[in-house]
Amino acid sequence: MDDLSTAPRFSHRFMMRPFRRRDADDMTEAVQASQTELNEWLPWAHLDYAKGDATNYIRDSIKSWREERAYDWAIRRLDDPDRHIGNISVWFVSRSFKTGEIGYWVRTDETTRGVATEVAARALQIAFEELKMHRVILRIAVGNRASERVAEKLGFFREGVLRQEIKVRGKWLDHSVWGLLEHEYRKNFDLYRGLVGFVEGAVEK
Repeated sequence: MDDLSTAPRFSHRFMMRPFRRRDADDMTEAVQASQTELNEWLPWAHLDYAKGDATNYIRDSIKSWREERAYDWAIRRLDDPDRHIGNISVWFVSRSFKTGEIGYWVRTDETTRGVATEVAARALQIAFEELKMHRVILRIAVGNRASERVAEKLGFFREGVLRQEIKVRGKWLDHSVWGLLEHEYRKNFDLYRGLVGFVEGAVEK
């Protein structure tokens, strides 16, 4: 089993930390401010999203971390730590084959500012350096060009399409699958280090 530290992680501009129960109001505000965009791609981001949904998510997030099923972080700016920017998660798809997945969302008024690229690069460091994964994937709804650009910037390879994988608002969505192998991560290490800003000392003790 993986003994992953719950200490915050840092990048140039952001802190990623595990969720706390008192984050429910902040997360609710961020989701509600971004509902039009999130509602198109994510089944959980329904238009009547409320504090109870955020509370349930945080409760499950804390439990998932404790059970080592998934690792979720709240994204906060270093210069504004009380404002919820979005979420990013890392989890194993297959522990036997050391395959993991990263998922994220960023609030609408923070998009186009490189947030997802920077925090996803930091999540890759966690996946490959701390969790010792061999392969990491992203699954992106076909048509979500903003997330596809993040995958491209991080050096992922588009491997194929999962047809009609999930249903969102009564509509079946295809998902493209993007993969990155450990040796590819090592080859492009300077890219990720440049995006994140630093590696040593990036975990608060």
